[in-house]
Amino acid sequence: MNTTTTPRRFMLGLLLACFMALLLSCGGGGGGGGGGGSVAGAGIGAGAAGSGAGDASAGTGTGTGGDTGTAGSGGAGDAGGGSGDTASNGNTDGSGVGSGGTGATAAAAGVGTADGLGSIILNGLRYNTDTAAITVEDAPELQIGMTARVAGKVDPDFTSGIAAQVVSAAELRGAVSSIDVAGGSFVLMGISVSIDAATVWADASGLASVVDGSLVQVWGLPGAPGTLRATRVQISPTLTDPLVTGSVQNLDAARKTFNLGQLTVNYGAASLAGIDPSALANGVIVRARGNAAPVARVFGAAKVEGWYAIPLSEGTAVQVAGVITDFSSRGAFDVLGTPVDATNSLINGGPVTTLGNGVKVEVDGFMSGGVLVAKKLRIRNVPGTGGPASFTLIGAIGTYHSPADFRVRGQPVNASGPSTVFENGTVANLGDGQRVTIVGDRVVDGVLIAQKVTFNP
Repeated sequence: MNTTTTPRRFMLGLLLACFMALLLSCGGGGGGGGGGGSVAGAGIGAGAAGSGAGDASAGTGTGTGGDTGTAGSGGAGDAGGGSGDTASNGNTDGSGVGSGGTGATAAAAGVGTADGLGSIILNGLRYNTDTAAITVEDAPELQIGMTARVAGKVDPDFTSGIAAQVVSAAELRGAVSSIDVAGGSFVLMGISVSIDAATVWADASGLASVVDGSLVQVWGLPGAPGTLRATRVQISPTLTDPLVTGSVQNLDAARKTFNLGQLTVNYGAASLAGIDPSALANGVIVRARGNAAPVARVFGAAKVEGWYAIPLSEGTAVQVAGVITDFSSRGAFDVLGTPVDATNSLINGGPVTTLGNGVKVEVDGFMSGGVLVAKKLRIRNVPGTGGPASFTLIGAIGTYHSPADFRVRGQPVNASGPSTVFENGTVANLGDGQRVTIVGDRVVDGVLIAQKVTFNP
Protein backbone atom coordinates (compact mmCIF):
# COMPACT_ATOMS: atom_id res chain seq x y z
CA MET A 1 0.00 0.00 0.00
CA ASN A 2 1.30 3.46 -0.91
CA THR A 3 1.03 5.48 2.31
CA THR A 4 1.93 8.77 0.62
CA THR A 5 -1.00 8.77 -1.82
CA THR A 6 -3.72 7.71 0.63
CA PRO A 7 -3.97 11.08 2.46
CA ARG A 8 -3.88 12.86 -0.90
CA ARG A 9 -6.80 10.76 -2.18
CA PHE A 10 -8.67 11.39 1.06
CA MET A 11 -8.21 15.17 0.72
CA LEU A 12 -9.28 15.12 -2.95
CA GLY A 13 -12.42 13.14 -2.04
CA LEU A 14 -13.23 15.56 0.77
CA LEU A 15 -12.83 18.57 -1.53
CA LEU A 16 -15.05 16.96 -4.18
CA ALA A 17 -17.76 16.22 -1.61
CA CYS A 18 -17.69 19.84 -0.40
CA PHE A 19 -17.90 21.13 -3.96
CA MET A 20 -20.94 18.93 -4.71
CA ALA A 21 -22.64 20.08 -1.52
CA LEU A 22 -22.08 23.70 -2.53
CA LEU A 23 -23.62 23.06 -5.97
CA LEU A 24 -26.65 21.37 -4.46
CA SER A 25 -27.21 24.26 -2.08
CA CYS A 26 -27.29 26.71 -5.02
CA GLY A 27 -29.44 24.90 -7.52
CA GLY A 28 -32.83 23.28 -7.80
CA GLY A 29 -34.15 24.24 -4.38
CA GLY A 30 -37.78 24.75 -3.59
CA GLY A 31 -39.27 28.02 -4.70
CA GLY A 32 -41.15 30.53 -2.63
CA GLY A 33 -44.89 31.06 -2.67
CA GLY A 34 -46.47 32.51 -5.80
CA GLY A 35 -47.48 36.12 -6.02
CA GLY A 36 -50.84 37.39 -7.15
CA GLY A 37 -51.14 38.49 -10.77
CA SER A 38 -53.40 40.65 -12.84
CA VAL A 39 -54.55 40.92 -16.39
CA ALA A 40 -55.17 43.74 -18.78
CA GLY A 41 -58.83 43.63 -19.62
CA ALA A 42 -60.74 40.41 -19.16
CA GLY A 43 -60.52 37.00 -20.76
CA ILE A 44 -62.91 34.22 -21.62
CA GLY A 45 -62.89 30.55 -20.77
CA ALA A 46 -61.30 28.66 -17.92
CA GLY A 47 -57.62 27.89 -17.52
CA ALA A 48 -55.93 24.75 -16.35
CA ALA A 49 -53.36 24.93 -13.59
CA GLY A 50 -49.71 24.48 -14.51
CA SER A 51 -46.62 23.69 -12.49
CA GLY A 52 -43.38 25.60 -12.18
CA ALA A 53 -39.96 24.55 -13.38
CA GLY A 54 -37.89 23.15 -10.54
CA ASP A 55 -39.58 22.65 -7.20
CA ALA A 56 -42.23 25.31 -6.75
CA SER A 57 -44.55 25.91 -3.86
CA ALA A 58 -47.95 26.92 -5.12
CA GLY A 59 -49.64 30.23 -4.70
CA THR A 60 -52.81 31.38 -6.36
CA GLY A 61 -53.37 34.30 -8.67
CA THR A 62 -56.59 35.74 -9.96
CA GLY A 63 -57.58 38.07 -12.74
CA THR A 64 -60.70 39.54 -14.20
CA GLY A 65 -60.63 37.10 -17.06
CA GLY A 66 -61.97 34.13 -15.16
CA ASP A 67 -58.89 31.98 -15.87
CA THR A 68 -57.36 31.20 -12.49
CA GLY A 69 -54.12 29.29 -12.19
CA THR A 70 -51.60 28.18 -9.61
CA ALA A 71 -48.35 30.01 -9.35
CA GLY A 72 -44.94 29.64 -7.83
CA SER A 73 -41.32 30.63 -8.26
CA GLY A 74 -39.26 27.72 -9.45
CA GLY A 75 -35.77 27.06 -8.15
CA ALA A 76 -32.77 27.61 -10.38
CA GLY A 77 -31.16 24.92 -12.42
CA ASP A 78 -33.71 22.10 -12.53
CA ALA A 79 -35.19 23.15 -15.87
CA GLY A 80 -32.50 23.21 -18.51
CA GLY A 81 -29.72 24.01 -16.07
CA GLY A 82 -30.41 27.71 -15.98
CA SER A 83 -29.52 30.07 -13.20
CA GLY A 84 -31.58 32.68 -11.43
CA ASP A 85 -35.01 32.27 -9.91
CA THR A 86 -38.02 32.29 -12.18
CA ALA A 87 -40.49 35.03 -11.50
CA SER A 88 -43.47 34.25 -9.30
CA ASN A 89 -46.56 34.29 -11.44
CA GLY A 90 -50.23 34.55 -10.61
CA ASN A 91 -51.41 34.61 -14.19
CA THR A 92 -54.85 33.79 -15.40
CA ASP A 93 -53.37 31.56 -18.05
CA GLY A 94 -53.00 28.68 -15.65
CA SER A 95 -49.21 28.27 -15.66
CA GLY A 96 -46.83 29.05 -12.85
CA VAL A 97 -43.39 29.65 -14.36
CA GLY A 98 -41.61 32.83 -15.32
CA SER A 99 -38.83 33.42 -17.84
CA GLY A 100 -36.00 32.40 -15.52
CA GLY A 101 -33.45 29.70 -16.41
CA THR A 102 -32.03 29.17 -19.85
CA GLY A 103 -33.82 26.24 -21.43
CA ALA A 104 -36.75 26.49 -19.02
CA THR A 105 -40.27 26.61 -20.33
CA ALA A 106 -42.07 29.87 -19.61
CA ALA A 107 -45.69 30.47 -18.70
CA ALA A 108 -47.18 32.08 -21.78
CA ALA A 109 -50.23 33.74 -23.20
CA GLY A 110 -50.60 34.42 -26.90
CA VAL A 111 -53.27 36.69 -28.39
CA GLY A 112 -53.57 37.06 -32.14
CA THR A 113 -54.53 35.16 -35.26
CA ALA A 114 -54.48 31.47 -36.14
CA ASP A 115 -52.26 31.56 -39.21
CA GLY A 116 -51.90 27.80 -39.26
CA LEU A 117 -53.41 24.53 -38.11
CA GLY A 118 -51.70 21.41 -36.86
CA SER A 119 -51.88 21.79 -33.85
CA ILE A 120 -52.37 25.60 -33.82
CA ILE A 121 -49.96 28.15 -35.21
CA LEU A 122 -50.60 31.50 -33.54
CA ASN A 123 -48.64 34.55 -34.69
CA GLY A 124 -46.15 32.22 -36.38
CA LEU A 125 -45.50 30.05 -33.30
CA ARG A 126 -46.69 26.45 -33.28
CA TYR A 127 -48.39 25.22 -30.10
CA ASN A 128 -49.04 21.55 -29.49
CA THR A 129 -52.73 21.16 -28.58
CA ASP A 130 -52.83 17.44 -27.77
CA THR A 131 -53.90 18.11 -24.17
CA ALA A 132 -55.48 21.55 -24.61
CA ALA A 133 -59.02 22.55 -23.76
CA ILE A 134 -60.36 24.25 -26.91
CA THR A 135 -63.41 26.52 -26.93
CA VAL A 136 -64.65 28.07 -30.18
CA GLU A 137 -67.64 30.41 -30.30
CA ASP A 138 -69.44 31.74 -33.39
CA ALA A 139 -68.12 28.92 -35.63
CA PRO A 140 -68.15 25.10 -35.70
CA GLU A 141 -64.35 24.81 -35.41
CA LEU A 142 -61.14 26.82 -35.35
CA GLN A 143 -60.02 27.87 -38.84
CA ILE A 144 -57.28 29.96 -40.40
CA GLY A 145 -57.67 33.69 -39.80
CA MET A 146 -59.72 33.40 -36.63
CA THR A 147 -58.53 35.36 -33.62
CA ALA A 148 -57.64 33.33 -30.55
CA ARG A 149 -55.99 33.32 -27.16
CA VAL A 150 -53.62 30.49 -26.29
CA ALA A 151 -52.46 29.86 -22.72
CA GLY A 152 -49.73 27.41 -21.89
CA LYS A 153 -45.95 27.36 -22.08
CA VAL A 154 -43.29 28.33 -24.63
CA ASP A 155 -39.55 27.93 -24.83
CA PRO A 156 -37.51 31.10 -24.10
CA ASP A 157 -36.75 31.66 -27.80
CA PHE A 158 -40.41 31.47 -28.86
CA THR A 159 -39.85 28.62 -31.29
CA SER A 160 -42.44 26.16 -29.93
CA GLY A 161 -45.09 25.90 -27.27
CA ILE A 162 -47.57 23.63 -25.51
CA ALA A 163 -51.12 24.91 -25.19
CA ALA A 164 -53.24 24.24 -22.11
CA GLN A 165 -56.17 26.32 -23.32
CA VAL A 166 -57.34 27.79 -26.63
CA VAL A 167 -60.33 30.15 -26.84
CA SER A 168 -61.67 31.84 -29.96
CA ALA A 169 -64.64 34.02 -30.82
CA ALA A 170 -65.63 36.45 -33.58
CA GLU A 171 -65.39 40.21 -33.16
CA LEU A 172 -68.18 41.64 -35.35
CA ARG A 173 -71.45 40.44 -36.81
CA GLY A 174 -74.08 42.64 -38.44
CA ALA A 175 -75.08 44.57 -41.54
CA VAL A 176 -72.21 46.02 -43.57
CA SER A 177 -72.17 49.59 -44.91
CA SER A 178 -69.86 52.21 -46.44
CA ILE A 179 -67.93 49.68 -48.55
CA ASP A 180 -64.75 51.17 -50.08
CA VAL A 181 -63.27 48.54 -52.37
CA ALA A 182 -60.40 50.74 -53.55
CA GLY A 183 -59.49 51.77 -50.00
CA GLY A 184 -59.99 48.27 -48.59
CA SER A 185 -62.45 49.17 -45.85
CA PHE A 186 -66.07 49.03 -44.73
CA VAL A 187 -68.15 49.80 -41.64
CA LEU A 188 -69.76 47.11 -39.51
CA MET A 189 -71.63 47.70 -36.25
CA GLY A 190 -70.18 51.21 -36.05
CA ILE A 191 -66.59 49.95 -36.37
CA SER A 192 -64.36 50.95 -39.30
CA VAL A 193 -62.92 47.68 -40.64
CA SER A 194 -59.81 47.54 -42.84
CA ILE A 195 -58.42 44.57 -44.76
CA ASP A 196 -54.94 43.61 -45.95
CA ALA A 197 -53.24 40.83 -47.94
CA ALA A 198 -53.52 38.44 -44.99
CA THR A 199 -57.29 38.78 -44.61
CA VAL A 200 -58.88 35.35 -45.07
CA TRP A 201 -62.05 35.27 -47.18
CA ALA A 202 -64.03 32.32 -45.90
CA ASP A 203 -66.72 32.31 -48.60
CA ALA A 204 -65.89 35.15 -50.98
CA SER A 205 -63.17 36.21 -53.39
CA GLY A 206 -62.62 39.58 -51.76
CA LEU A 207 -64.19 42.86 -50.71
CA ALA A 208 -65.78 43.30 -54.16
CA SER A 209 -68.01 40.32 -53.28
CA VAL A 210 -69.49 42.09 -50.25
CA VAL A 211 -72.84 43.78 -50.77
CA ASP A 212 -73.98 46.82 -48.82
CA GLY A 213 -76.54 45.84 -46.19
CA SER A 214 -75.64 42.15 -46.16
CA LEU A 215 -74.98 40.27 -42.94
CA VAL A 216 -71.26 39.73 -42.39
CA GLN A 217 -69.19 38.14 -39.61
CA VAL A 218 -65.63 39.30 -38.98
CA TRP A 219 -62.69 38.15 -36.89
CA GLY A 220 -60.06 40.81 -36.40
CA LEU A 221 -57.58 42.74 -34.27
CA PRO A 222 -58.73 45.97 -32.60
CA GLY A 223 -56.56 48.98 -33.39
CA ALA A 224 -57.21 52.60 -32.53
CA PRO A 225 -60.63 53.22 -30.92
CA GLY A 226 -63.38 52.49 -33.43
CA THR A 227 -61.15 50.52 -35.83
CA LEU A 228 -60.40 46.87 -36.49
CA ARG A 229 -58.08 45.02 -38.91
CA ALA A 230 -59.99 42.07 -40.36
CA THR A 231 -58.21 38.71 -40.25
CA ARG A 232 -61.13 36.59 -41.50
CA VAL A 233 -64.41 37.60 -43.19
CA GLN A 234 -67.49 35.42 -43.62
CA ILE A 235 -70.23 36.99 -45.71
CA SER A 236 -72.86 34.30 -45.09
CA PRO A 237 -72.66 33.46 -41.38
CA THR A 238 -75.04 30.93 -39.88
CA LEU A 239 -75.51 33.05 -36.75
CA THR A 240 -77.46 36.31 -36.97
CA ASP A 241 -77.37 37.87 -33.49
CA PRO A 242 -75.40 41.15 -33.65
CA LEU A 243 -71.93 41.32 -32.12
CA VAL A 244 -69.46 44.20 -31.73
CA THR A 245 -65.94 44.43 -30.28
CA GLY A 246 -63.80 47.44 -29.55
CA SER A 247 -62.23 49.79 -27.00
CA VAL A 248 -64.66 51.36 -24.56
CA GLN A 249 -64.97 55.12 -24.97
CA ASN A 250 -67.13 57.74 -23.22
CA LEU A 251 -68.19 55.38 -20.44
CA ASP A 252 -71.20 56.67 -18.50
CA ALA A 253 -71.57 54.35 -15.50
CA ALA A 254 -74.68 56.17 -14.28
CA ARG A 255 -76.55 55.74 -17.56
CA LYS A 256 -74.83 52.42 -18.27
CA THR A 257 -73.70 53.40 -21.75
CA PHE A 258 -70.42 53.57 -23.62
CA ASN A 259 -69.28 54.01 -27.20
CA LEU A 260 -67.66 51.44 -29.48
CA GLY A 261 -66.69 53.43 -32.55
CA GLN A 262 -69.79 55.11 -33.95
CA LEU A 263 -72.08 52.91 -31.85
CA THR A 264 -73.59 53.74 -28.46
CA VAL A 265 -73.90 50.58 -26.39
CA ASN A 266 -76.55 50.48 -23.67
CA TYR A 267 -75.59 47.77 -21.19
CA GLY A 268 -78.28 48.47 -18.58
CA ALA A 269 -79.97 45.11 -19.19
CA ALA A 270 -76.78 43.21 -20.04
CA SER A 271 -75.06 40.47 -18.10
CA LEU A 272 -71.36 41.05 -17.52
CA ALA A 273 -69.54 37.82 -18.36
CA GLY A 274 -66.06 37.33 -16.96
CA ILE A 275 -65.63 41.02 -16.23
CA ASP A 276 -66.04 42.87 -12.96
CA PRO A 277 -68.16 46.04 -13.24
CA SER A 278 -65.30 47.98 -11.65
CA ALA A 279 -62.98 46.77 -14.44
CA LEU A 280 -65.20 48.29 -17.12
CA ALA A 281 -63.32 51.47 -18.04
CA ASN A 282 -62.39 53.62 -21.00
CA GLY A 283 -59.77 51.89 -23.13
CA VAL A 284 -60.72 48.35 -22.11
CA ILE A 285 -61.48 46.06 -25.07
CA VAL A 286 -64.85 44.29 -24.77
CA ARG A 287 -67.28 42.20 -26.80
CA ALA A 288 -70.93 43.21 -26.67
CA ARG A 289 -73.58 40.74 -27.84
CA GLY A 290 -77.22 41.53 -28.49
CA ASN A 291 -80.49 40.14 -29.78
CA ALA A 292 -81.51 42.91 -32.19
CA ALA A 293 -79.76 45.19 -34.65
CA PRO A 294 -78.87 48.73 -33.55
CA VAL A 295 -81.48 51.46 -34.01
CA ALA A 296 -80.22 54.96 -34.77
CA ARG A 297 -76.72 53.78 -33.79
CA VAL A 298 -77.86 52.66 -30.34
CA PHE A 299 -77.24 49.01 -29.50
CA GLY A 300 -78.98 47.26 -26.63
CA ALA A 301 -76.46 44.75 -25.31
CA ALA A 302 -77.65 41.49 -23.80
CA LYS A 303 -74.15 40.47 -22.76
CA VAL A 304 -70.84 42.31 -22.34
CA GLU A 305 -67.73 40.17 -21.98
CA GLY A 306 -64.05 40.83 -21.70
CA TRP A 307 -61.86 40.31 -24.74
CA TYR A 308 -58.75 38.09 -24.63
CA ALA A 309 -56.78 38.77 -21.44
CA ILE A 310 -53.12 39.80 -21.66
CA PRO A 311 -51.22 39.00 -18.43
CA LEU A 312 -49.23 41.70 -16.65
CA SER A 313 -47.36 39.44 -14.21
CA GLU A 314 -43.59 39.81 -14.16
CA GLY A 315 -41.68 37.41 -16.36
CA THR A 316 -44.68 36.05 -18.24
CA ALA A 317 -43.97 35.19 -21.87
CA VAL A 318 -46.46 37.04 -24.07
CA GLN A 319 -47.19 36.93 -27.79
CA VAL A 320 -49.41 39.56 -29.34
CA ALA A 321 -50.40 40.38 -32.90
CA GLY A 322 -52.08 43.64 -33.71
CA VAL A 323 -51.90 47.13 -35.11
CA ILE A 324 -49.53 49.66 -33.55
CA THR A 325 -51.17 52.61 -31.78
CA ASP A 326 -49.81 55.52 -29.72
CA PHE A 327 -46.41 55.22 -31.41
CA SER A 328 -43.70 57.48 -29.95
CA SER A 329 -40.56 55.50 -30.76
CA ARG A 330 -39.25 51.97 -31.19
CA GLY A 331 -39.19 51.79 -27.40
CA ALA A 332 -42.66 53.16 -26.73
CA PHE A 333 -45.86 52.12 -28.52
CA ASP A 334 -48.98 50.03 -27.89
CA VAL A 335 -50.32 46.83 -29.44
CA LEU A 336 -53.82 45.72 -28.36
CA GLY A 337 -53.64 48.34 -25.63
CA THR A 338 -50.44 46.82 -24.19
CA PRO A 339 -47.31 49.01 -23.88
CA VAL A 340 -44.39 47.59 -25.88
CA ASP A 341 -40.65 48.30 -25.74
CA ALA A 342 -38.86 46.95 -28.83
CA THR A 343 -35.60 48.83 -28.23
CA ASN A 344 -33.46 45.71 -28.13
CA SER A 345 -35.62 43.31 -30.13
CA LEU A 346 -34.77 41.41 -33.28
CA ILE A 347 -36.91 42.98 -36.01
CA ASN A 348 -37.70 41.37 -39.36
CA GLY A 349 -40.32 41.61 -42.08
CA GLY A 350 -39.35 45.16 -42.98
CA PRO A 351 -37.11 48.10 -42.07
CA VAL A 352 -37.24 49.44 -38.52
CA THR A 353 -38.03 52.85 -39.98
CA THR A 354 -41.46 51.61 -41.12
CA LEU A 355 -42.68 51.12 -37.54
CA GLY A 356 -45.52 53.50 -36.75
CA ASN A 357 -49.24 53.82 -36.14
CA GLY A 358 -51.33 51.47 -38.28
CA VAL A 359 -48.50 48.98 -38.93
CA LYS A 360 -49.50 45.39 -38.17
CA VAL A 361 -46.90 43.51 -36.14
CA GLU A 362 -46.33 40.33 -34.17
CA VAL A 363 -44.43 40.74 -30.90
CA ASP A 364 -42.83 38.05 -28.71
CA GLY A 365 -41.41 39.04 -25.34
CA PHE A 366 -41.65 39.05 -21.56
CA MET A 367 -43.66 41.30 -19.27
CA SER A 368 -41.67 43.69 -17.07
CA GLY A 369 -43.30 46.41 -15.02
CA GLY A 370 -46.48 46.25 -17.08
CA VAL A 371 -44.54 46.63 -20.35
CA LEU A 372 -44.05 43.91 -22.96
CA VAL A 373 -40.28 43.93 -23.52
CA ALA A 374 -39.95 42.53 -27.02
CA LYS A 375 -37.44 39.83 -27.87
CA LYS A 376 -38.71 39.45 -31.45
CA LEU A 377 -40.88 41.70 -33.61
CA ARG A 378 -42.17 40.81 -37.07
CA ILE A 379 -43.60 43.50 -39.34
CA ARG A 380 -46.58 41.95 -41.10
CA ASN A 381 -48.18 44.86 -42.95
CA VAL A 382 -47.33 48.50 -43.60
CA PRO A 383 -50.31 50.55 -44.89
CA GLY A 384 -49.79 51.44 -48.54
CA THR A 385 -46.85 49.07 -48.82
CA GLY A 386 -48.21 45.69 -47.82
CA GLY A 387 -46.28 42.91 -46.18
CA PRO A 388 -45.75 39.17 -46.04
CA ALA A 389 -48.75 36.90 -45.59
CA SER A 390 -48.26 33.22 -44.86
CA PHE A 391 -50.53 30.39 -43.74
CA THR A 392 -49.50 26.86 -42.79
CA LEU A 393 -51.31 23.53 -42.54
CA ILE A 394 -49.67 20.44 -41.03
CA GLY A 395 -51.49 17.12 -41.13
CA ALA A 396 -52.89 14.34 -43.27
CA ILE A 397 -54.71 14.90 -46.56
CA GLY A 398 -58.40 14.08 -46.48
CA THR A 399 -61.32 14.23 -48.92
CA TYR A 400 -58.91 14.14 -51.84
CA HIS A 401 -60.49 14.71 -55.26
CA SER A 402 -57.69 16.32 -57.26
CA PRO A 403 -54.63 18.56 -56.74
CA ALA A 404 -57.06 21.49 -56.88
CA ASP A 405 -59.51 20.02 -54.37
CA PHE A 406 -58.52 18.39 -51.09
CA ARG A 407 -58.44 19.20 -47.39
CA VAL A 408 -55.90 19.31 -44.58
CA ARG A 409 -57.21 19.83 -41.04
CA GLY A 410 -60.59 20.59 -42.60
CA GLN A 411 -59.17 23.48 -44.63
CA PRO A 412 -59.78 23.30 -48.42
CA VAL A 413 -56.54 23.47 -50.43
CA ASN A 414 -55.67 24.08 -54.08
CA ALA A 415 -52.17 22.86 -54.99
CA SER A 416 -52.66 22.83 -58.76
CA GLY A 417 -51.02 26.17 -59.54
CA PRO A 418 -48.13 26.25 -62.02
CA SER A 419 -45.85 27.84 -59.40
CA THR A 420 -46.62 25.35 -56.60
CA VAL A 421 -43.40 23.75 -55.35
CA PHE A 422 -43.31 20.12 -54.15
CA GLU A 423 -40.65 18.82 -51.76
CA ASN A 424 -39.88 15.15 -50.93
CA GLY A 425 -42.36 14.10 -53.61
CA THR A 426 -44.40 15.22 -56.60
CA VAL A 427 -48.01 16.13 -57.35
CA ALA A 428 -48.58 12.42 -58.08
CA ASN A 429 -47.99 11.63 -54.38
CA LEU A 430 -51.03 13.64 -53.27
CA GLY A 431 -53.76 11.46 -51.83
CA ASP A 432 -55.83 10.64 -48.78
CA GLY A 433 -53.77 9.91 -45.68
CA GLN A 434 -50.56 11.43 -47.03
CA ARG A 435 -48.98 13.64 -44.36
CA VAL A 436 -48.00 17.06 -45.65
CA THR A 437 -47.07 20.60 -44.71
CA ILE A 438 -48.85 23.15 -46.88
CA VAL A 439 -47.73 26.78 -47.06
CA GLY A 440 -49.76 29.41 -48.90
CA ASP A 441 -50.05 33.18 -49.03
CA ARG A 442 -53.79 33.69 -49.46
CA VAL A 443 -57.21 32.18 -48.85
CA VAL A 444 -59.80 32.89 -51.55
CA ASP A 445 -63.39 31.63 -51.43
CA GLY A 446 -62.32 29.64 -48.38
CA VAL A 447 -59.53 27.81 -50.27
CA LEU A 448 -55.85 28.05 -49.33
CA ILE A 449 -53.78 28.56 -52.47
CA ALA A 450 -50.67 26.43 -51.91
CA GLN A 451 -47.24 27.81 -52.71
CA LYS A 452 -45.33 24.84 -51.31
CA VAL A 453 -46.25 21.27 -50.45
CA THR A 454 -43.79 19.24 -48.35
CA PHE A 455 -44.41 15.52 -47.93
CA ASN A 456 -43.70 14.45 -44.34
CA PRO A 457 -42.60 11.01 -43.18
